[in-house]
Amino acid sequence: MTQTQKLLIAIGVVAVAGIAANRFASGVGKGGAACLRFAGEARSTCYTQLLSERLKKHGVAAAVATLEAIAAADPDAAEHAHEFAHGIGIEAFSLSTDIPATFTACGDGSSSGCRHGVIQAYFESRDQVTQPEVEALCQPFKQPGASRWVLFQCVHGMGHGLTMLYDHDLPRALTDCDLLSDGWDRESCYGGAFMESVINATAPHHPATMLSAHTHHHMVMGTTFKAMDPADPLYPCSIMADRYLNACYQMQTSVMLNLNHGNLADAAKSCERAPARVRPVCFQSLGRDITSYTLRDPQKTADLCHKASEPNRPACYFGAVKALVDWTATTPAAFAFCQIVASEPGGPTCYHALGEEIATLLAGLPEREEQCVQAREPRAIDACRQGAGIPVSR
Repeated sequence: MTQTQKLLIAIGVVAVAGIAANRFASGVGKGGAACLRFAGEARSTCYTQLLSERLKKHGVAAAVATLEAIAAADPDAAEHAHEFAHGIGIEAFSLSTDIPATFTACGDGSSSGCRHGVIQAYFESRDQVTQPEVEALCQPFKQPGASRWVLFQCVHGMGHGLTMLYDHDLPRALTDCDLLSDGWDRESCYGGAFMESVINATAPHHPATMLSAHTHHHMVMGTTFKAMDPADPLYPCSIMADRYLNACYQMQTSVMLNLNHGNLADAAKSCERAPARVRPVCFQSLGRDITSYTLRDPQKTADLCHKASEPNRPACYFGAVKALVDWTATTPAAFAFCQIVASEPGGPTCYHALGEEIATLLAGLPEREEQCVQAREPRAIDACRQGAGIPVSR
């Protein structure tokens, strides 16, 4: 954890110290309140045990609700809620292999970490996979009229799971992502694979990493893929085939920030060295990571994106606003962020990206329109409509 993250968490702990016990008492009971007595990894272990107990006794939805209550009372837990959610999904699959039903129970919170964990556990239960199996896994989420939101969580989770299946041999996992016939599915799978590679390298106590270590039964690979290179902040993107570069650079600043101990300015300089075609994608990645550093506060996120030099600032907005939607599958924080940057040259880019997220969340044009009109200002509404695939009248 970086010093910046520690400082943000410390500030949050002070702010909620007086109300944490009451929130735990009403939200998760004495067990959750007891966890506050611990610090660091001991507290995380306590939360993990509590969530496991809730899952086994009351089901997935109850465990997820407990996690939400924990995150509301403890800023440190909130920062790692996606990881805890992965753990819920992983254990949920051991209790039921009905993936569509578990996906419903998981809900949209914590960047859909619960759903990703379910798919990871599915692949960890396999010795190998075939092209028909890879193609069929996410078919239940492709019904006519369905939004792409839940489908994305499945194919993105597939990238995580395949990477684990092959003992974090990233190139091998990407090759299996290539088995998907749909280009959008492949790109989503690539993104999950790169994310899993980063998480495995930077968070050894992540539930998925622990699962892989405890249940490793797969074929022994001839080589171990190096996830990061301290001498090259653009690695592994710098060695990847062109078709993987977009997905790779969408995660690359997480690598950079791990290597440089959270130096956002240094990460921005590294992004400026990326190939011109994917340089904006690198700054989108930076925008996403900034939302983590600011605990998804719209104003603080805008302040940090403003430090990015032109012409890269709009890309920072793009990545930040998408991350703000992804965390809860809701749009209020994203609209608040775009309203803050609306007068900047990149303001329309923010609303366009928000529109793209709305299109993923909502299948129907009327529902998308209802969201976009919240932008208020005509130019902003039009940018949102364009991103959401809504015809814009002239």
